[in-house]
Amino acid sequence: MRLTPITIGNVQLKNNVVLAPLAGYTNYPFRRLCKGYGAGLCYTEMVSGKGLKYGSENTEELLYTDDAEGLCAAQIFGNDPEILRAACEHEKVAPFPIVDINMGCPVPKIYKNGEGSALLEDPILAEKIVKECVKSGKIITVKFRIGIHDSKLITTEFAKRMEGAGASLLTIHGRTKDKIYAGEVNFKEIESAKKAVKIPVIANGGVFSDADAEKLMAETGADGVMVARAALFDPQIFCALTGTPTENKFEMFQKQLKWTQQVCDERFVVVFMRKMAAFYVKGMRGAAVFKERLFKAQTPEEILHLAEQIWKE
Repeated sequence: MRLTPITIGNVQLKNNVVLAPLAGYTNYPFRRLCKGYGAGLCYTEMVSGKGLKYGSENTEELLYTDDAEGLCAAQIFGNDPEILRAACEHEKVAPFPIVDINMGCPVPKIYKNGEGSALLEDPILAEKIVKECVKSGKIITVKFRIGIHDSKLITTEFAKRMEGAGASLLTIHGRTKDKIYAGEVNFKEIESAKKAVKIPVIANGGVFSDADAEKLMAETGADGVMVARAALFDPQIFCALTGTPTENKFEMFQKQLKWTQQVCDERFVVVFMRKMAAFYVKGMRGAAVFKERLFKAQTPEEILHLAEQIWKE
């Protein structure tokens, strides 16, 4: 795909290919891995504004980063403008120059709380949130969907409102809330919003290859693309999209395991890296037998030994 730098506020990304915020997965080691393979920007997992306000240890752990990772964006969610501004000003968010407001999460619990995609139905509140967060001094971006369902698509009007409220970039998932992650991506809705605003627009949805990314860019006129689930199956998709050299899958896995051990306790390492290894072997010969043995592994060393067997054979 056509690579170009993107300017967000006073920050310039090296390219226009970014990693989506994925709850349960885009932790520090995974983001660092994707960044090394060429991603121009990575987002943290979705972080609760209320969780930060009330000092939730688990919430704060989601915001771990260091100089080795480099530029990263934090994503927060909630529906109270003052709480979200306080989240932007929280000490744990200090290392992140860019804060993204989630207005697209389709998970029922989030939606029923009036958060995530529920904000698509209350554009006035969404505007208040962005305006208040901008006061924090952070570069504010917004990720949202094209609507709750196909009978009421709000993309263009919502995009204009977010730009007017002070957002510096928009990421638009080209599906409605009720589609979750299935169904066709609505290119025309993203294209319409892109034409209606002056700030950069990132298109999200259905990118599993370089051809998918090229089509999404061509059909929408977007400034860049966001990669989500495809990165879970192969973080080196960013190599394909950006021309970054690839490496052996075992070397990739070993690196991720090492970085995860550096920042997480052993139990988390075991559970998380078993999940990642299961993603990475999808479609491989012997994957079923490997996964059966994998989920019996109880230590990082056992997991690494199994990974070495399947990827070095």
